Amino acid sequence: MLPVINKECVAQAIRTGLGLNAQINLFSRFDRKNYFYADLPQGYQISQFEHPIIGKGSIEIELQSGETRQIGITRLHLEQDAGKLLHDQDPTKSFVDLNRAGVALMEIVSEPDIREPEEAGAYLRKLRQILRYLGTCDGNMEEGSMRADVNVSVRKAGEPFRTRCEIKNVNSIRFVMQAIEVEATRQIEIWENGGEVDQETRLFDPGRGETRTMRSKEDAHDYRYFPDPDLLPLVVEQAWVDELKSKLPELPDAKRARFQKDYGIPSYDAGVLVAEQAVADFYETVAKGRDGKLAASWVIGDLFAALNRTSNTIETSPVSAASLGKMLDLIADGTINGKIAKEVFEDMVETGDSPDAIVERKGLRQVTDTGVIDAAIAAILEKHADKVAEYRGGKDKLFGFFVGQVMKETKGKANPALVNSALKAQLDG
Repeated sequence: MLPVINKECVAQAIRTGLGLNAQINLFSRFDRKNYFYADLPQGYQISQFEHPIIGKGSIEIELQSGETRQIGITRLHLEQDAGKLLHDQDPTKSFVDLNRAGVALMEIVSEPDIREPEEAGAYLRKLRQILRYLGTCDGNMEEGSMRADVNVSVRKAGEPFRTRCEIKNVNSIRFVMQAIEVEATRQIEIWENGGEVDQETRLFDPGRGETRTMRSKEDAHDYRYFPDPDLLPLVVEQAWVDELKSKLPELPDAKRARFQKDYGIPSYDAGVLVAEQAVADFYETVAKGRDGKLAASWVIGDLFAALNRTSNTIETSPVSAASLGKMLDLIADGTINGKIAKEVFEDMVETGDSPDAIVERKGLRQVTDTGVIDAAIAAILEKHADKVAEYRGGKDKLFGFFVGQVMKETKGKANPALVNSALKAQLDG
């Protein structure tokens, strides 16, 4: 059976290229990459060599220090996936799983701009975030949907690049960072002892914390690339590219900037909220037409804590965005105060009830009757006459004590703003 180009795979590659700020090549070509290995039963891989579908691009990463860096994208090309070698099923044998062999994949090649493990981790997280927003990859590395081949070389500052080694198919960001660390250490030791690093493909063993030789690494000429005779060159129209571009979703960096502008939240909070599209959508539903900072505080603080405690995700949250928004409305209109809201929220997590129903069921409606508040204050001041005298003698810090006692007297239901103003009036009167 002859190979056929899958139009949807081409569309996904173009969407990804647009998301990576990359050049879209209207002309590209498929080539045969020839090599013999157990995971490639046909003896060659259909790939793209001289004319990839996507050219140079870049993404911006943010490090823990707050520093941002641009990481260049060399290219994105389409190719066939190979099989999967299994080395941990038997102590003396290796097995090959060919279920994914022949399936189309995108290979994204970065420029040698990454200088340390932290940058590699930040790059992969940002790349995965963009792919998930675009819907072109679910980014689940543990399932093999996204895999990383890591090229590592070491040099002194100002020196040209030295020999590199490629670590194949690392399946988690944490392992990528560990693999870079141990491989760089290995290469430094070789160079410092007067040796030469061999160009080769290696495997990372996370259990032993080491890399080991897999096979010698070939250069491009060793693969004897030539145009695939079964596939015509791929030519796409600019109008189609423009159509795909017009349908792209809002990407993380743009969404983060908009959240800061529209909802007045700090950069860090915006970054946390846009890390996953589902979280960003949840937050926006809560914040729409409300206090954006308050909404961010509840989502990042209380909701995330509840999800972690109950082993839920944002998709399976026991509290919907609409319900959380209604609870914020109850705070805004004075029905409940911040302290009562904590109790209401915990009940929402446990029961799934609406905030209105919980407030009525538990009798948590905030006390705004000034007569009730004045009576509670009078009782507290009478009970603590000695402290009233101290306050009036200049110990202003006791004001907080009186506020706490009044809130305790009203079981936390009194409106704090009304308590403060009424208490001040009675103490200073």
